[in-house]
Amino acid sequence: MEKQIIQTDQAPKAIGTYSQAVKVGDTVYLSGQIPLDPATMLLVEGGMEIQIRRVFDNLKAVAEAAGGSLRDVVKLNVFLTDLAHFPLVNEIMAEYFAEPYPARAAIGVASLPRGAGVEMDAIMVLAK
Repeated sequence: MEKQIIQTDQAPKAIGTYSQAVKVGDTVYLSGQIPLDPATMLLVEGGMEIQIRRVFDNLKAVAEAAGGSLRDVVKLNVFLTDLAHFPLVNEIMAEYFAEPYPARAAIGVASLPRGAGVEMDAIMVLAK
């Protein structure tokens, strides 16, 4: 099956050997997003709420570039350097997603690229 590479300037450029997303058939695999400002490629300043919102905004931009939206996400993975922020993820996620919510995993990690406190990746299935 053919792979289509998804790229948008509305989300941070890849900072390694990966694509922002890859579409295969009607499934889109969105790479992990950390709270980088796409204009500056720097971590957003402020607390964890600002970081979480930036990550959701980055995922949203990539989803839209692929022809979908966050409504099309079927699986979301959340990586946190401090699981105490998990309730905040839930609170903010409710602003970006509506029921039925995607399947999700939340994983505590020792560190993330560039000192970020949160990273998320997703799988999206586009309507035919």
